[in-house]
Amino acid sequence: MSLAVKNISVTYNPINQSNTFTSGDFISGQVILDVAKDTQMQSLSVKIKGKAEVFWTEHHSKITIVYSDEEKYYSVERFFVRGDKTHGNEMLKDPSGQPYSSVVAPGRHVYPYTFQLPLQHFPPTFKSSDGKVVYTLETKLSRSMRISIKDKTEFHYMPRPDVSNPELMAPQYGTKDKKMKFFTSGSVSMNINTRKMGYYPGERLKILAEFQNNSPRAVKPKYCLYEKHSFFAKGKRKLHTNELLKEEGEPIEPNSRKTVTKELSIPPSLAISILNCRILKVEYRLRVYLDVPYASDPEIKFPVVILPPQLVSGATNSDFGVWNQPPGSNMYPNPPAIAPQAPTLNVGPLGQFAPPSYPGSPCHFAPPSYPGPPLGQVAPPSYTGPLDQFGPSVPHQHDLSAPPPYQEYQFYPQLPDHPEKS
Repeated sequence: MSLAVKNISVTYNPINQSNTFTSGDFISGQVILDVAKDTQMQSLSVKIKGKAEVFWTEHHSKITIVYSDEEKYYSVERFFVRGDKTHGNEMLKDPSGQPYSSVVAPGRHVYPYTFQLPLQHFPPTFKSSDGKVVYTLETKLSRSMRISIKDKTEFHYMPRPDVSNPELMAPQYGTKDKKMKFFTSGSVSMNINTRKMGYYPGERLKILAEFQNNSPRAVKPKYCLYEKHSFFAKGKRKLHTNELLKEEGEPIEPNSRKTVTKELSIPPSLAISILNCRILKVEYRLRVYLDVPYASDPEIKFPVVILPPQLVSGATNSDFGVWNQPPGSNMYPNPPAIAPQAPTLNVGPLGQFAPPSYPGSPCHFAPPSYPGPPLGQVAPPSYTGPLDQFGPSVPHQHDLSAPPPYQEYQFYPQLPDHPEKS
């Protein structure tokens, strides 16, 4: 920090107890500038952006290979002060409606701003050792013949849940038969049902299982919920798997049939599923299998989608922009229910949005391939029966000759798939 500029920071105001923002929310805050003497500014700006990035290295003998990639979602910058004032729509004004001065006196100066998050569904905030999805607010102060001074802060973003998707709320069904060889004779079979595919963190996952043991040995059913984190760069995939829950059932005696109901409590701290990002995925699967002595274990796998929890958000609007005047200013003595309408964005080629009337760099959006529910509303699930019964919907049966390709379970904007193993 220079002698003239003591400190610069960007902050935002939480809108709920979880300090989480979602699609369409307004995010307001301040850029705070402390200076020790009269200071001439060339420009002062605030920027909001979101992106995903992956990074890891692999060592082969004496060679180190770096794998990295990024996916940008949006980037919008607005100026409090700017030497080039030809782009008027980029400029923010003070509470009285006047342009900010490029010269500031000693002391603290506060510059309020408001952005609105896009209505598109983007991946939620996520961090791991090999990749992350981050949403940030940045401020930048530029002065003639001096190095620019910056500050940034991250905010937590979570998309709105889309429980209106019929596949998420439909029951799942799978069956498996296995004939024993070598040291064990006979056969075993199992039929597995789950009430649905989509769950909230902390919700209970109910499993209805029917086991047939036509072998001379007792077999034990086991249940496992595990997560898969996949990262993609340069045609390479890095995969991490981790068992989250593992429980055993009562043994199935020889030459007997047994029907059991099992419930697994999904940990409330689980990260929500990420299926709409090109360079990283967060997936979950339920594995039900029989522990058969002296033979390979027959198993059935189901995808499990962890949904975003319901959020109590601030006001929303259909535009993505900046409200130049903060609530309570002279221009708006009685704050409206929602922020005044910002300039409508120009829509360029598919996947590109740019602020109106200036040739800035386009902001890249991944438009969803499905119409989501209206803002502030969540469509009711397709299954409305009692929780202890399976819905009347036709079960979704999986081909268990091989683990199902995961692109079958895409519930977000369709993006290019990567080949992967189960």
